Amino acid sequence: MARVPEAERVRDALENAVINGRYRPGERLDPTLLEREFGCSRTPVREALQTLQRSGLVQIRPKQGTYVTELSVSELGERFEVMAELEGMAARLSARRIAQEALDDLARTLHECAEHAAAGDADRYYYANARFHDVVYDSCGNEYLRQQTQALKRILQPYRRLQLRVPDRMRRSLGEHREIAAAITAGDAEAAENAARDHVLVQVKEFSQLVHTWKHLTEPAGRGE
Repeated sequence: MARVPEAERVRDALENAVINGRYRPGERLDPTLLEREFGCSRTPVREALQTLQRSGLVQIRPKQGTYVTELSVSELGERFEVMAELEGMAARLSARRIAQEALDDLARTLHECAEHAAAGDADRYYYANARFHDVVYDSCGNEYLRQQTQALKRILQPYRRLQLRVPDRMRRSLGEHREIAAAITAGDAEAAENAARDHVLVQVKEFSQLVHTWKHLTEPAGRGE
């Protein structure tokens, strides 16, 4: 089995740490402490932080340091609403333009999602879920749309990962994936667009649970103890 590159290992661990609340929004990340924590040199830590900056999870401020990004719940909601429209457009175009090879890839990633959902493995489901959506973006036949969708996806990745911790979310997410895949496979552009849009908008509709988690992440340590 191929060894995971150090920078990728550190990036995934940091992403998990932020989502799990160990590093809180607004908190400064000390590269020296991260080197000790992950048992690596400065280079993979620097590369991991640069990747997380591109995704929007952290902010690197010149002469100040690196901080976990703070997004308000309303800012997060606005981004999810835009993502829903982009996803819907990509699915609509994919239903018209997708090639057989990509349809096979879509079926394969859907099968992976089903396996990980059955196992209750949120981390593996997260990556299979990302591959499923990538097939849709790559098959839309519009390079500008693909680029814009991928750019916003990178910003929202940590929060979409957080969604998978909402009770029963993986099972329902899988059902939504199946609707999207069925519509694209059938060439039903309208159904594909609606299914893909709703798949993202449901995350906005469930904001009551996200808000609860978000407040937990942003509460100063020790509050309420």
